[in-house]
Amino acid sequence: MSWWIDRLSQVENKYEELSRMLSDPEVIRKTEKLRAYAKEHSDLTPIIGAYRRYRKLQGQLEGVEAMLREERDPDMVHLVREEKESLVQQMDGLEEELKMLLIPKDPSDEKNTILEIRAGTGGEEASLFAADLVRMYTRYAERKGWRWEYLSSSPTEVGGFREAILLVRGDRVYSQLKFEGGVHRVQRVPETESSGRIHTSAVTVVVMPEADEVEVQINHEDLRIDVFRSTGSGGQHVNTTDSAVRITHIPSGLVVSCQDEKSQHKNKAKAMKILLARLYQKEEEESHARMDGVRRSMVGSGDRSERIRTYNFPQGRVTDHRINLTLYQLESVMDGDLDEITQALMAYSQAEQLRSMEVA
Repeated sequence: MSWWIDRLSQVENKYEELSRMLSDPEVIRKTEKLRAYAKEHSDLTPIIGAYRRYRKLQGQLEGVEAMLREERDPDMVHLVREEKESLVQQMDGLEEELKMLLIPKDPSDEKNTILEIRAGTGGEEASLFAADLVRMYTRYAERKGWRWEYLSSSPTEVGGFREAILLVRGDRVYSQLKFEGGVHRVQRVPETESSGRIHTSAVTVVVMPEADEVEVQINHEDLRIDVFRSTGSGGQHVNTTDSAVRITHIPSGLVVSCQDEKSQHKNKAKAMKILLARLYQKEEEESHARMDGVRRSMVGSGDRSERIRTYNFPQGRVTDHRINLTLYQLESVMDGDLDEITQALMAYSQAEQLRSMEVA
């Protein structure tokens, strides 16, 4: 028996058990249990529907093969063979669909996403590339119909960013952005370079699902909140009141500052969003580290120290090193046309998960 058929049999048993529990008066009286079982039942319904369609086709195929063994009329044999070919094609398509459905869902895939984009090695050129990446991701968000806003930003005098933190809201945002975490390297000739020499700079991107206080337990006594006067490049960027907010989570040592808004209340709310996301990510990483035998795929690690992509401007080339994907369409990628890259990363991740499930 194929590994996935065996797995589907287990899923069907679980589905039938949940169906029985949902009609159990004892469960119905317990609202929390009922809600949890109903959600799990709902999540399994598409898999079971596809599996039962597959088994129905399997029964039809067995009937057709029996007819082929007995039929002697050449015209009927031709028709039956066509029927068999159609059934096999339908089953092959359903087999691929079922394997995809068996891949465990990432519970964060549906979440909104916080992107932290920081200039790394390369000085002013790195800050300018950080601004380019901010534009790339915000253009991508606009193409997808998502909404975005700055949670925090530290602009430079040359028009770049030392750091920019964005909140992106929309349909399944995290599922499509989660592989962007890591080091993005740029190779190009800076505008200030008179000799035409190519410089290499780097920007770090951290991708985190948005979290709330239900998912991350925070004791507010563990928070130290300081207010101070915001600083900027001058003019309208400088507030004359203590509206900037710094939140320190004492147990973890995490520190978040926000000063973009003129309102202290708004800065505090944005800083809390960033802090919750960082704590949620920290808990997830620690949880995964404790799991025995967990294989971290190349795509899925999201390690901020890992060089994941190179943007080579002289050659008009973008290379994602994790999947050896090279595209000669740098201009459109920088304008937010990321679908070809994100879809390839998602497909590679799914293939890796299927391989690990097959050998498990």
